Amino acid sequence: MRQHARRTILHADLDAFFAAVEQRDHPEWRGKPVIVGAAPDCRGVVCAASYEARRFGVRSAMPACQAGALCPDGVFVRPDMKRYREASRAVFACFDLFTPIVEPLSIDEAFLDVTGSQRLFGDGRIIAQRLKQMVRDRTGLVVSVGVAPNKFLAKLAGELEKPDGLVVTPFDPDNIRKFLAPLPVAALWGAGPATVNRLQRNGLHKIGDIQKITETALRAIVGEHAALHFKALAQGHDRREVARDHVPEKSISRETTFAGDCRDTATVARVIGRLADEVGTRLRRRGLYASTAMVKIRFKGFQTVTRRRRLARPCHDDATLREEALAVLRTIPLQKPVRLVGFGTTDLDSRCQWQPTLFDPQDETNARRERLSQSVDVVRARFGPEAIQRAAIRESE
Repeated sequence: MRQHARRTILHADLDAFFAAVEQRDHPEWRGKPVIVGAAPDCRGVVCAASYEARRFGVRSAMPACQAGALCPDGVFVRPDMKRYREASRAVFACFDLFTPIVEPLSIDEAFLDVTGSQRLFGDGRIIAQRLKQMVRDRTGLVVSVGVAPNKFLAKLAGELEKPDGLVVTPFDPDNIRKFLAPLPVAALWGAGPATVNRLQRNGLHKIGDIQKITETALRAIVGEHAALHFKALAQGHDRREVARDHVPEKSISRETTFAGDCRDTATVARVIGRLADEVGTRLRRRGLYASTAMVKIRFKGFQTVTRRRRLARPCHDDATLREEALAVLRTIPLQKPVRLVGFGTTDLDSRCQWQPTLFDPQDETNARRERLSQSVDVVRARFGPEAIQRAAIRESE
């Protein structure tokens, strides 16, 4: 009787991706602490840090000035997203040679279901070894790979021995539980800082502790849904399938950091309007409509306030997005100097979930705004993004 291949999932994650591309393309930077992001004497944050820089305590999303203080001899590089996207496409082309079932998680990370590929290429470990070598040979980059019977375990394994890691988890239930038992509860998918703190306050520090506690007792600590979720993960259970091809975007946003703390509310409003234009352009390019608008304000001292607003109907035109952005902004007291502003949209859908009627003037307004925004896209595509930006900002005031 023919035996079916056991389910095998790979989690592939490029190590310090942006910084690795820079080191690959600039041999003189190899072995040196490379920090991709803003310069240390400018406003902005770190986008990525090489492992040499991480030894100094530099991390992604850290203010660039702090990174400069921790690593004064670091090589600070402005991001080059075009090159990074090209490198990403080359890596994903390698993934596609081993399986058609690839789920991108980001520009540098993906799940691969290689269950049906094992007869051709070998077991999960062999496929991972071949994949790592192919990526290195074809792109000059290093990828860490976790091999497991499900997505949770594969991602966990892929992060255990970075950089240049290859970890294969057990596949039988008893050894999976033994593998998980000594790991911290923070390794559980969905366990954020607040949840981890709550678990630890109740004496639950390792996944093995979650395995031992009763579901009833755990429910009293984290609630029914989380208790069921964590108990399943602690046993190594995860039923999620690897989704083929593109994963729909959950949000689209833009943000910018002022060169100096901004005290002028009119300037903040103008910048929010510009960001709303940029988000609208990205929504239309992707054929998406947004149902929720979000404004982010970071004040001097790094206090951050985020406000959301549900839209009356899904949209992707610039005028409506600017109106909603400014309406949300008015709910945030600007009593301190502003360091950073952001605008984003969530609850995205590829369909506009409302139908125009014959007699509603608002429907005609919305349709006219969509046509106007599409015309703006054509002009900007031909003459550049700055072609009519000033008019858009004046209209938002």
